Amino acid sequence: MVNIVLDAMGSDARPIPEIEAAILATRKLDVNVILVGNQDQIINYSGKSNWDISSIKIVHTSEALDMSDHIQEARTKKNNSMKLGMDLVNSGEGDAFVTAGNTGMAMYYARKTLGDIPGVIRPCLCGVFPVKNGKCVVLDIGANAECRPEFLLQFASMGATYAKTILGKENPKIGLLSNGEEEGKGNDLVRETYPLMKDMFEEFYGNIEGKELFNGIVDVAVTDGFTGNILLKSTEAVAKLILETIRESIMTSLRTKIGGLIVKPAFDKVKKILDPSEIGAAPLLGIDGLVLVGHGRSDGKAMLSAILSAKQAVESGLLESLRNSINQNSH
Repeated sequence: MVNIVLDAMGSDARPIPEIEAAILATRKLDVNVILVGNQDQIINYSGKSNWDISSIKIVHTSEALDMSDHIQEARTKKNNSMKLGMDLVNSGEGDAFVTAGNTGMAMYYARKTLGDIPGVIRPCLCGVFPVKNGKCVVLDIGANAECRPEFLLQFASMGATYAKTILGKENPKIGLLSNGEEEGKGNDLVRETYPLMKDMFEEFYGNIEGKELFNGIVDVAVTDGFTGNILLKSTEAVAKLILETIRESIMTSLRTKIGGLIVKPAFDKVKKILDPSEIGAAPLLGIDGLVLVGHGRSDGKAMLSAILSAKQAVESGLLESLRNSINQNSH
């Protein structure tokens, strides 16, 4: 059975979403969950909610990282839940680590504890976006604000491997996110990366704008972490606005309420596609271990999806596929 290590002190509402997800995961996903966090808080919140946590192993730590913490603060919290959780993966007790905590600190501890896959220049955060007729892997979505062309080439390679292994894309098309489709468009980074990517990947589609991304033209979209993070958060905000506007419009009159009942199946389908909690967490690709990072505002549903993503990564052999890919491209 897959053993998932879950940071109980990661989310904004910690440890409630993590406890809820751990209970549901052990019931529905056939996994073992190891909760790392303040044992007193975990037991206290579970008792108040009448949750049975007898099947969940708890590894206690009194320290937790905050979203505002940087390396200086983290170093004073030597036994924080993120560090201890990754230690469990490093020792083999856990197969993957999931957190909804500080992304920067997740990257720091992942590299410090598990290290990079040999040959990796810089790990990146990989997102999966809903697009027309499927999904698209987008990376980096926030781990590296400043990038060089060689970073993006490796992001593309790891993204293609993820698309093959997790999404079942046999020959994934790769696009370079830009402000224009033509070669020569974009900032210095995009213009320098384009010819290198064209030479390296047979499946390279070329530059793509946002509309090509969401039209499903490519399976992998590559960009720097600064741009990718803005894209991610903007997309989520627009999706939320659309859903809330439709919902409010439906409730304005009896006529629209009746119409709402008729279109409810279609609306629910769209809601499911656009709901970020359906994905749950993004993997840090390039780390020599499976580490997935979710939103700080994750609820129990989102954390459950994150655990499912971690389970799929373990069972699909994602880490070994990434190692093989990096090794092949390094020679």
